[in-house]
Amino acid sequence: MPDTFGKSALLLILAMSGVQTASAVNTIEAAQANAHGIPHPAVIAHRGASFDAPESTAAAYTLARDLGADYLEMDLQRSKDGVLFALHDNSLLRTTDVAKKFPERKDSPASAFTLAELKTLDAGSWFNQSYPTRARQSYVGLPILTLDEIIDIAQGNPQHKPGLYIETKEPKQFPGIEHDLKNKLNERGWLEPATGAKAEPQVGQGKGRVILQTFEKSSLGLLQKEMPDTPKILLLWVGEDSITPKTTLSFADSGEKDKAAYYAKQQPKDQAEFIRWLDIAKTNGAIGTGPSAALTHGGDQSYADLIQPWMNKATHDKGMLVHVYTLDEPVDFKKAMAAGVDGIFTNRASELLKYFQRPAPQTVNQLLEKNGY
Repeated sequence: MPDTFGKSALLLILAMSGVQTASAVNTIEAAQANAHGIPHPAVIAHRGASFDAPESTAAAYTLARDLGADYLEMDLQRSKDGVLFALHDNSLLRTTDVAKKFPERKDSPASAFTLAELKTLDAGSWFNQSYPTRARQSYVGLPILTLDEIIDIAQGNPQHKPGLYIETKEPKQFPGIEHDLKNKLNERGWLEPATGAKAEPQVGQGKGRVILQTFEKSSLGLLQKEMPDTPKILLLWVGEDSITPKTTLSFADSGEKDKAAYYAKQQPKDQAEFIRWLDIAKTNGAIGTGPSAALTHGGDQSYADLIQPWMNKATHDKGMLVHVYTLDEPVDFKKAMAAGVDGIFTNRASELLKYFQRPAPQTVNQLLEKNGY
């Protein structure tokens, strides 16, 4: 929707067409999202349903799909032999048994391994050790997935086909990854509207079936060059290579006991600095931003609060959407929606779907067992 289109005019048209919501502002943002083929509010399954299953594995992605998440989110890297695969960390140590399988190379980045080597790793057992109350024997030995395999999962449920929400992870390590990604998505037919797509925007259909995300403005520009018609999000952070903080005091010098408390106090240098990054996002082709949030109960996902109402309003005023990362509890869902966000990254897709009154027809356990886990 062109930014020159007046909000009052849009509201009048929506009112005449019978569209009603609790908030006029939400109606405008929903219309903007729908114009891009993006559900509103969007449920973005962060590395899959990663609270209940090992992140970025088939167990997590099939569960997120069958729960009804709008998007399967992933961090994309490239293997030594040029294959695109999903893994968050640069290192394999946290989520695989690389120290056992390749002890002499355990500190090497994931990109230093061929796909065949990556496929020998156990990417599931760590979850059982870290979260014993959610452990399942079937998670032992789960492999790292390629982008191709995640696309297969996204297409694998006839009743619900989620979109893909893809981050170019550390893109400077992978020159040309934006071009590689375009080629793969083209090869799989994911840069064209789904066959039989309906007029009303639905998950996995239209140009919003893929959303591209990155923290790197240079990668955002390259993604825009390669895939100009695909929605893009610039992820926001307070710190190096992103929003300049008000204070440069380090965590070690801050006196805070945990990083969540430290990050919660981080804020942009001023309003102009925040708005400067909105302009960077828009100039480089983004249709929205992906800001961090401070969580009510802290934790290792709690960062700077970049979804304050004025921040969301400033983003909306520039015609852009806000997809916040990463919220798992109803108290934070409520705060974020009240502040005006348009979508939420979550490890707990089941809980967010319940909050949006879109509960899955089966429980997490039932779906896991149905899928062989």
